Amino acid sequence: MSATLGIIGYPIAHSISPIFQQAALDHCGIDATYQAYEVASDDVGRFVNDLRRDGSWGINVTVPHKEAVIPHLDEVDDWATAAGAVNTIVNRDGHLTGHNTDGLGFLRALQDEGGFVPEGSRVLILGAGGGARGVVLALSRAKVATLIIANRTLERAQRLAELAHSSDSKGIAIPLGGRDLIEAAWAADLIVNCTTIGMSHGPDESGSPLPAASITSTVLVNDLVYNPLETPLLKAAAQVGAKCLGGILMLVYQGAASFEMWTGRDAPVEVMLEAATKAMASR
Repeated sequence: MSATLGIIGYPIAHSISPIFQQAALDHCGIDATYQAYEVASDDVGRFVNDLRRDGSWGINVTVPHKEAVIPHLDEVDDWATAAGAVNTIVNRDGHLTGHNTDGLGFLRALQDEGGFVPEGSRVLILGAGGGARGVVLALSRAKVATLIIANRTLERAQRLAELAHSSDSKGIAIPLGGRDLIEAAWAADLIVNCTTIGMSHGPDESGSPLPAASITSTVLVNDLVYNPLETPLLKAAAQVGAKCLGGILMLVYQGAASFEMWTGRDAPVEVMLEAATKAMASR
């Protein structure tokens, strides 16, 4: 019997996870199907409990359900507990375990595709939402020296700075804008955009969270926005010769980590990345 996998969210039609996950399953000759499920908030508990049936290996979880699934699980791992969110559920004989592969996927993309070694580095994080929390957790555990979190609401940035402190990295909160932000960008080894600025169909799709003049040629710029593939921030960074990583890399690498949890096989990352890039290019 073919195994089932998938992703739940609301809405979910925009997700390209079914495209690159199915490409990986087919490439490895694994008899399983991966599809998207649009699940309303009231139906999350029922859907998750149904995963205990034979044939289901688990699911990915995206917004707005990453926190809502937790009460319906038997176990939640350390990463998911620290992040306060689950993006992967694994079913083992009816026992459901929640994981968060966002931080792991972010670090793998950063290291494998960007050649970046986090330990001892100076990092500027733009934004303090749910995505930023996973990034801050991953970087602080990777022993970066300094994490500066810039956000429009300073209180949210301060909470993330405290998370960095708990892992022995120095966390600093600053406003998203002004002289402090420019100086932080000039001093950074890595800049990570965790905001939606520059996202297609978003409230500021032509904007950038940083002025172009604050980007140096020596910094690595990682924009977690993956639609479009090249955001205004990445275009500005490329113009000054900075190294750039697009958000589709983290998307694929976190999906690859989920794939490996479900199947016990090494994920064919290049196959997944090619499928994801083609899917985005056609939109």
